[in-house]
Amino acid sequence: MKQIPKEVSIRVVKKKVMGHGHHGGAWKVAYADFVTAMMALFIVLWIVGQSKQVKEYVANYFKDPGAFFENTKGGGAFEKQEMKVGERVTEEFLKRQEQQQQQQQQLKEMAQKIINEIKKSPELALLSKQIKMEMTKEGLRIELVENSQSFFFDVGTAHMKQEAVALIGVIASELSTIHNKIVVEGHTDSRPYAKNDGYTNFELSADRANSARRIMMSTGITKGQIVEVRGYADSKLRNENDPYDITNRRISILVKYDE
Repeated sequence: MKQIPKEVSIRVVKKKVMGHGHHGGAWKVAYADFVTAMMALFIVLWIVGQSKQVKEYVANYFKDPGAFFENTKGGGAFEKQEMKVGERVTEEFLKRQEQQQQQQQQLKEMAQKIINEIKKSPELALLSKQIKMEMTKEGLRIELVENSQSFFFDVGTAHMKQEAVALIGVIASELSTIHNKIVVEGHTDSRPYAKNDGYTNFELSADRANSARRIMMSTGITKGQIVEVRGYADSKLRNENDPYDITNRRISILVKYDE
């Protein structure tokens, strides 16, 4: 008996292809163009901010790259320019440093001359220990410091005693031989001013500095040589460990380096 064949089932597999649609890969090209444009913009902005010399170098490169590299062999124009600038800065710095050292030596000699002149007078020689001199970054600082045995001013006033007048006269006479600018400063200790009329240690220190200025102007200092008068009260104590120390009361004469 003839067998009837079984039905063979056919399986159909459909594959769904995922494409980029109508976009494709065009966005990559657009993005690359955008990045290139931004880079070009940054280069232009950089060039605009450079010096005239740099702009000329860039222009010469784009005109003839081969000639540019040939002309800049052995370090290049940029490096040569930097070397010239560096040498000039170093030379100016060394020159300024040498001038300051010379001025420092001159001011040290001036300080010694002042001390020598003061010691010539028996009355003033006793006050020489109350004169403090030091070199600072601004110049020569001469300080007349009060002590418990000798005051330069009457207590609580800007009236200067006769010995102090003579002392400042000697200092001014020597300083009149140079042209350096001068700043006069007044300082007090931290004891509050006795009166309650609004007059404080700031006014007192400024008035004392002005008293010193007037004496200096009358004993040789030329017009325009004193450029500032400062009243610091107790804001710049000489003895910070003891704000009430009498040595905080002083007049400072700053002889500035000649600019």
